[in-house]
Amino acid sequence: MYRKGAVGISWLQDFYNSQKKEPVKDIEPALINAIFRLYDRFPRLGLTGRTGQQDMSLDIADAYIHGRNAMIEAGVGIGKSFAYLIPGLLINQISRQPVIIATSSIQLSEQIHRDLRFIGSRLGFSMVRSVVGKGMGQYACRLRAAELSGAEASSGSPLLSLAERIMHGEINERADLKSGVSDALWSNVCVNDCRFEYCHYRSTCSFYEMRAKINAGTSEMDFIIVNQDLLIRDLIKKKEGTKGLITDRPALIVIDEAHNLEAKVRDAQTLEFTLRGTCRALEDAVQILVRRSADRSLMSSLQLVTRCLRGIFRQVEADLRLTAKQDNDRIKVSEITGLPLLRGIQILQEFRLSLSVLVSRHEREIDNAYEAVGGMLHLFQVLAGTEKRYLLWAGSPRGEATLSICPKGISQFLKHSLFNGKTPVILTSATLCQTGETLEEQYAYLTQSLGYRGEYMERQPSPFDYPHHTMMYIARNVPYYTPANREAYLEAAYKELLRLCNVTDGRALVLFSAKEDMKYVHQKLSAEKLGWALHMQREGSSQDAIIAEFRASKGVLLSTGVFWEGVNIEGSDLSHLIVFRLPFPVPADPVYEYKAAMAGDPMQEVFVPDMLLRLRQGTGRLIRSETDLGIVSILDSRLSAGARNHYREQVLAALPFRRVTEDFGVLEQFVREKGIHR
Repeated sequence: MYRKGAVGISWLQDFYNSQKKEPVKDIEPALINAIFRLYDRFPRLGLTGRTGQQDMSLDIADAYIHGRNAMIEAGVGIGKSFAYLIPGLLINQISRQPVIIATSSIQLSEQIHRDLRFIGSRLGFSMVRSVVGKGMGQYACRLRAAELSGAEASSGSPLLSLAERIMHGEINERADLKSGVSDALWSNVCVNDCRFEYCHYRSTCSFYEMRAKINAGTSEMDFIIVNQDLLIRDLIKKKEGTKGLITDRPALIVIDEAHNLEAKVRDAQTLEFTLRGTCRALEDAVQILVRRSADRSLMSSLQLVTRCLRGIFRQVEADLRLTAKQDNDRIKVSEITGLPLLRGIQILQEFRLSLSVLVSRHEREIDNAYEAVGGMLHLFQVLAGTEKRYLLWAGSPRGEATLSICPKGISQFLKHSLFNGKTPVILTSATLCQTGETLEEQYAYLTQSLGYRGEYMERQPSPFDYPHHTMMYIARNVPYYTPANREAYLEAAYKELLRLCNVTDGRALVLFSAKEDMKYVHQKLSAEKLGWALHMQREGSSQDAIIAEFRASKGVLLSTGVFWEGVNIEGSDLSHLIVFRLPFPVPADPVYEYKAAMAGDPMQEVFVPDMLLRLRQGTGRLIRSETDLGIVSILDSRLSAGARNHYREQVLAALPFRRVTEDFGVLEQFVREKGIHR
């Protein structure tokens, strides 16, 4: 039960008492009135209410009352987290069921948790029980650390030092490492195969504690804040008929940064295989079967499948050496020949059948083995061409050759598992829409990608004064980018970037689509005598730490990946945002190749909409408050008027920058007029 909060809003208690026995359809007047009354309190509490924020709260309340899903684009600066937390607090109080909020990043999850505490206490709610749930890869595993500490290792080695700090309780999550850690190093000590109740360290494990809280009874938790990956894995498990990860029967599901949902669903449904990991899992499964049956002939079958795996990964490594340009590239796999894949399929089917007899014993080790063998069976079927429903690609995301498969279509999964009408679902982000005359047209790209079924709400525009505070500059003299003339493009774009950074005396965030481009520019700039400090995003480094360094120096930060979204740098420390290249997806990427094959006009239906979503996210990093001033520069002349590309008008219409120039002199004049310099 909620207690009356410090600000003494006794009517909240009256509201709860009067509504707790009413059916949902009869609470509309009281719920809508409660939202108005809460927003009326904003000025007295030192909070700034915005029309778009209040309208969004009312839309969410309406969706809950009528049991509908809703898609709402919320422009930068309207305060969308408050917009869904306020009705969420009331809905939780009415229903006595938890509200689930799913985000696309850990940073956003933690920010929402802070926002919940802040707005809840200010508006009179107290004892709001909440938990932040992250993926297991974010938590330190004391069992793995203990095994490393007990093994022979070089004294003082980074891995041994990390393991010892985990054992001493200094590190519970990756976020505790303020100086950052590489993915490769962290992968040795993070939770990757939890033993749950069978683990000796469960009583001191942050991961185990978190999982218990998010899977508690419906009346035991008020807000469950998770990343989208965790929500999707929960949906997958429930669809398969097994116990989910998150509590059943939530009152409402809010998915923030919903433009990332398609990629997150693909990631969650993707099975990854490395030679070392797959061979180990296969050996573990066979050892279980040998122990139960004493059938030593299984070992010869193991040897045949292992021989196939070694041959497969020899081919994958050759493909990667020939094709991949960077670790996160997804490349096609050459046809696998000369291996007895069909015999391997037959053996894996026999292994899985034998394990299925044992699964009923509810032993986690057997369950894991059954699941692992099933994944290998799918891989062999895809490689042999007997399974057509999966996409296949190779990569080396952690410096090790990796094969990945995932279902081709995800929209049907979401349509039946998420948008099924059992719980109202709110999709929100600052970038859900494309250009179009009707709401259906504007939301069409994500509707089709996600299999969305529900209502389209009016877009809530940003309250910031873009026409007077910003300008967009398009570099018309940089050569068009193509893979064939990449070198000429890089050299010209580098010179233009240097000139642009000098105009604002640094204070610039440069967004790259490719790590190779970023490294090239960093090497060139490092050889120059610069009037400002130079920073570059580092693998495994804390995002907050590198941003703090950038702000302190008012220099230039070269970045990619996560810096395209979720970064919030208010004030004059960031006055210039430079997009090095339009963020079109790679056409040869197997996922986009498949999506293009399904489209009538791939450029207009897939590549331009995808680029626009990412470009809108990236350029949204510039203006973060009412007083911010700044410039967006795009070093891709494919967007210039002279290029006459059909998507130019779509880009200009989708972005909020109304003052657009290709004249460097006009840009310099704007900088002088607005005082955008030291």
